[in-house]
Order: sequence, then C-alpha cells, then structure tokens
Amino acid sequence: MGKLIVRGLRAVLVVLLAGTVFVQASMVWALFTDPEDGSLPLTPLRVITILGMVSAQVALVCVWRLVAMVRRGTVFSHAAFRYVDVLIGAIVAAALVWFAVTAVNAPGQRDDPGVTVIMCGIGVAILGVALIVLVLRMLLAQAVARDVEATQLRAELDDVI
Repeated sequence: MGKLIVRGLRAVLVVLLAGTVFVQASMVWALFTDPEDGSLPLTPLRVITILGMVSAQVALVCVWRLVAMVRRGTVFSHAAFRYVDVLIGAIVAAALVWFAVTAVNAPGQRDDPGVTVIMCGIGVAILGVALIVLVLRMLLAQAVARDVEATQLRAELDDVI
C-alpha cells in the first residue's frame, strides 16, 4: 500500500473519528440539558446514538491498526485476527444498535410501516457487511497459513542448500 493511500485513508479515519466524538458529545450534552419534547422518545434515541458512535469508533480504531500493520508488512500474522474479530463485533453491534433505533421508531410509523421495513432492511445490510468481513477474515487465515508454510519450505530449502 502506497504512502499516499495510507495518508488519505488515515485522514478519512481521523475526520470520521472526530465526527463521531462530536456527535457523542452533542448527544451527551443534550441528554443532560434538553427537556424531552415532541412525539418521539428522544432520550432512548440519544442513548442509542451514543452507543452507535462507540461501535463506529471501535471499528475505526481497528481499521487504523490494520492499516498500520499493512504499512509495516505484518498484516499476514496472527496479530491481525484480533483486530478483524473486534471489527466484526463492532459491525454486529452497529447492526444491533440500528435494530434498536428501528424498534424505538416503529410505534411512530403506524401510518407508514414501510419505513420500518426499510430500516430493518438496512439493519440486515449492516449484518451483511459483517459477513463480508468474516469472509475476508477467512481469506486472511488462508494467507497466514500459506505464509507460515512458505517460511517452513524456505527454511527446509536453506538446509538443503
């Protein structure tokens, strides 16, 4: 991975992390200062938003660490599995948070239940992303196994020579 790509990706990750921290701070501030008004239950939505931002931040940190490992050339090691596993967990947590938003929002959508169905579809799509990352984890496991095998064969070849 080139330096320009790594720097660009890191810049995007920093902006996203800063944005999630800003949203979290706004939601925490709103929890303690704004009285609840209107038809939607705002307090549960604010708490769910804070939890959703935590899952996004965990995912961003894992991607940052994986990019650092790619840059150092150590991504094809067992240490990468920890970050990939946490990333999968963060994506699943984000899907669960989205389903919680859907459940809180559903009573207000009695006149138009299609919105709730669409929101459930988005939650399933988020779970689909977790499945894609799981498949990529399996590919990483195969690559790590091949790397270990290549290292062993290289050592045997050095002994022969």
